[in-house]
Amino acid sequence: MEESADGKAKKAGARLCCLCHQKKAALKRPKTLEQICRECFYEVFEEEIHQVIVENQLFKPGERIALGASGGKDSTVLAYVLSELNRRHNYGLDLFLLSVDEGITGYRDDSLETVKRNEIQYGLPLKIVSYKDLYGWTMDEIVKMIGLKNNCTFCGVFRRQALDRGAALLKVDKLATGHNADDIAETVLLNILRGDIARLSRCTSIVTGEDGPIPRCKPFKYTYEKEIVMYAYFKRLDYFSTECIYSPNAYRGFAREFIKDLERIRPRAILDIIKSGENFRISTSTKMPEQGTCERCGYISSQKWCKACVLLEGLNRGLPKLGIGRTRGLNNDDKKDTKKTNGTKSIESKQCGTLDF
Repeated sequence: MEESADGKAKKAGARLCCLCHQKKAALKRPKTLEQICRECFYEVFEEEIHQVIVENQLFKPGERIALGASGGKDSTVLAYVLSELNRRHNYGLDLFLLSVDEGITGYRDDSLETVKRNEIQYGLPLKIVSYKDLYGWTMDEIVKMIGLKNNCTFCGVFRRQALDRGAALLKVDKLATGHNADDIAETVLLNILRGDIARLSRCTSIVTGEDGPIPRCKPFKYTYEKEIVMYAYFKRLDYFSTECIYSPNAYRGFAREFIKDLERIRPRAILDIIKSGENFRISTSTKMPEQGTCERCGYISSQKWCKACVLLEGLNRGLPKLGIGRTRGLNNDDKKDTKKTNGTKSIESKQCGTLDF
């Protein structure tokens, strides 16, 4: 009987939280494989993010910070956690929600309803900017013209610039995004596969765009996607979980699946890939692009025309593939053709935006 009692005690002890040793373990952390209770999970999850913010000096007291809000798990948890940490640790920040409406019926219109609820739940002001207002096109219209193969190129370029324009309207000091450790590991891998040295050299930076209009930071740089999902689930946060209807064929998706396979074999693989990316050294003989400003819209660009202007010119001329796969702006012949083209809106009459950077 004594052996049976001891066995039961050991079995019960094995289910106790390995941190507080008092409550029953509710989950196994994907990041460390520790068995912990919910309360300890909340504590370590929030504390790790706080330490990342402090160690990297992401924010300064009195700053206005825009939080990129899509209504998904990452941005919803970002808004919730930063609101909590801002109060708990007296960061002294003014927080705002910033959303981009790409114009995707049945996806973005539904997710924006979630963001509007978050605005009320967290008491954070919300600003929404749309592709239609900024560029004259919705993603639904673009997909009708270009198809599903290269639509993510348009959306990625336009969204990045739309976020900067929205942040400028809010007059914020920084833009915080919900990019997590999985996202960054995927980006490292993608840039290696594409041979994109310029992006590879900066994709692991926790703060980017310091030479641009508005710096961006990633408080979730070392936070696993699975843990963000667990946090949102246990906290019962209100978020939108449907994937974009236009992204099933995205190249990034294949890198994502590869990362997930690696994580199943070795959970630490995600952090190891990020560490590898941080330690890459670019040869001094490698010619890097020099940052300037777009002649058309004034946005930061390493070419005469920014990528958004090149893509827009193709759309407005009925040549949507004009800027696909190209790293340089339009050449002189293209510009001459643009002036000769009748019946279509040129980039001069339909600029990317109306803001000065």
